[in-house]
Amino acid sequence: MRKRRRFILLLVIFLSLGGVGYKVAESIWIMKAREFRKNPLKALDYLPDSALHMKDFRRAKIEEGRKVWELFGDEANYYKEQKEAIIKKPRFYYYDKKGQTVETTGDMAHVYLNEKELEKMELQGAVEVTYQGYVLNSEHAVYLPDKQQIVFPNKTTMVGDGLALEGSSMEVELDDRKMRLLRNVKTRIEPDTLAKKKKDSNSNLARGG
Repeated sequence: MRKRRRFILLLVIFLSLGGVGYKVAESIWIMKAREFRKNPLKALDYLPDSALHMKDFRRAKIEEGRKVWELFGDEANYYKEQKEAIIKKPRFYYYDKKGQTVETTGDMAHVYLNEKELEKMELQGAVEVTYQGYVLNSEHAVYLPDKQQIVFPNKTTMVGDGLALEGSSMEVELDDRKMRLLRNVKTRIEPDTLAKKKKDSNSNLARGG
């Protein structure tokens, strides 16, 4: 009887400790899950060395229930010590507060991280940005989240309906929805295309009225 009681007592203690351990593990996992939801890039710090090469890379930032940006890539390599990810064939989408989308693609992206989130992203090779009906092309672009800005330090072309621009560098203010071509700016205008665009716009306004 004593042995049976001891066995039952030990079993109860073991089960109790197991339940406590499960609750502690569950609480830690919930805390980490919340942390990852606030900052998805933080999850990269918990990857083991053998898992630093990823296929079908995807990350996004959600702020106050609104999706701010998404980043996709065919594959990625993450380097913990440098806090840097190198992504092949990146596709970057920025969503402003007015519902406009900026789509950026390139051959390669270097993503630099700080302790909280994305610090800077550099895209290289056949960079193309689609923004407000214009298409921008360059070989190098830098996205700066703190300034909500995309900087093109090299020669950049911008083409839209009836308008083509070229400059030695360019800046795009995402929140203010402004574009600035800097130095050696060249402009080509197609009056017929611009006139047609204006006519179509006026027709749409008339129908809406």
